[in-house]
Amino acid sequence: MRMFRAVEEACRDRFGFRLLTVLAYDPQRNDTWRAYSSDPQNYPRRARKPMGVTQWGQRVLHERKSWFGNGPEDIRWAYPDADLILSLGCEATANAPIVWNGRTLGALSINGSGEAYRPQMLGELELLASLLVAAMRDLDGCPSGHAAAG
Repeated sequence: MRMFRAVEEACRDRFGFRLLTVLAYDPQRNDTWRAYSSDPQNYPRRARKPMGVTQWGQRVLHERKSWFGNGPEDIRWAYPDADLILSLGCEATANAPIVWNGRTLGALSINGSGEAYRPQMLGELELLASLLVAAMRDLDGCPSGHAAAG
């Protein structure tokens, strides 16, 4: 959990956010489960989220490309739980895949107030996402096949 918290703090300092989540990708089920959340009350760990079958999943999980959006339409395009995200005052989002050895392990997602993010910040977000590789590989149930206490 230390690395998740360190990345959370770095994202807070650099970009700001209202919600940060780290999703672990399960390729067998083509969906995700929440490995970490800055808001565990509304977004608890281990909860599944059907992201692999979405357009967002195609871009971030399958094509391994970062993505950002600004505005309620973008939030609705990306997330099946858009109403909850919007109710938290999040109208902007930025996402970076977490990739190891050519495989997607998950994604780092930050959500903030409207117009909070720009495309030029995605490179920095990708760097922070890469810091999560070891933590993701150590998760119980991680798609890489490694298991440890979660």
